[in-house]
This record gives sequence, C-alpha cells and structure tokens, in this order.
Amino acid sequence: MPYLTGPVLPDGTFAGAPQPVIPTGDGLLLRPWRASDAPGVYAAFQDPLMHRWHLRAADSEDEVRGWIEEWQGEWATERSAQWAVVDAGDDRLLGRVALHHIDQVDGQGEVGYWTVAAARGQGVAARATSALARWALEEAGFHRLELTHALGNEASCRVAAKCGFALEGTKRGAVLYTDGWQDVHLHARVQGD
Repeated sequence: MPYLTGPVLPDGTFAGAPQPVIPTGDGLLLRPWRASDAPGVYAAFQDPLMHRWHLRAADSEDEVRGWIEEWQGEWATERSAQWAVVDAGDDRLLGRVALHHIDQVDGQGEVGYWTVAAARGQGVAARATSALARWALEEAGFHRLELTHALGNEASCRVAAKCGFALEGTKRGAVLYTDGWQDVHLHARVQGD
C-alpha cells in the first residue's frame, strides 16, 4: 500500500553532501569533529557537572577518539549528526551540539548539547543551539526539533527558552540517570516559530 505523503527529508539529504560548517554570526563555529579534539572532549568529561547531566563517562583519550570516529560517521547514516562548537578565532573547543533521532519521514530530530566548564555562563550553548536550529529548520528542511532535559537542569531549561523552544510538557520517568529515573521537560520548535 503506498503512502500518501513522501518523506520530509528524502534519503541523501545529509549523506549526499559534506557536513556543513555553521557559523553562529557572533564568534562561534559549528564544525565537524576532528581526531585532534579528543583531549578537549576528554577534559570536558572529567567535569562533575557532566557526570550529573550526561549519560556517558570518558575513561581515556583513546576512548574519546573512538567516540569522535563514531560522530564523524554519523552524518552518512542520516540518523544523527554532531558538531564541535569552537571559537571562530582560535578553534578552541567550547562544546558540542547534535541532532539525534533524526526521523526523515516526519522531518524531525532531537537537539542535544553540552559545553566545557570554562565556556558556561557565556551563552555558548544558546548561541550554538540557535544556529543549529536555524540551519535545520530553514536550510536543511526539518519540520520539528525537540529538546529534552531533566527537570533539575535549570540551565538547560533557560537555553531552550532563549532559543525559542516552547515548553510542551513533562515526560514522567523518561531518563535513567545515576541517581534514578528522572522526569524531563519536552521543548520543541517547528518551522515558522
């Protein structure tokens, strides 16, 4: 039985072209990951705050190099895409933004991000997330982007609000963290917001 609508994001939307470098317009770049980023990612994951709100730990730079190889290959799978967030002037690693759970049929994805400790409080997460959302919704053709965070992660709630992701509700017991199941806020942006 044929579908009455086609996919919002046809096969090849991502894999058919190189992963873009996305400027924020205010001093940051979102660029594909490089093997040379491993020491910076490893250092970022030694931060206790990363252990609080992130589901992975990094035991060595070699392990992180493996992550980066995975991240570099995700663009071709069209299921996920990850960018390093760097200072446009000196290429210093400031964080990461990503699109996870890409659904090409419905044109949807989930935004994720983190920042290194030294970059917090400077708007890096919001600026990078805004640039990624603008690219995804206005250039790549996504219809809807979701952003979730644990209720206790108030900084992520502020980032979502700054970036125009409307609060849609609470998903109860949605994510297992080290201290147990956590409720999460669900935020979203759609084309035209």
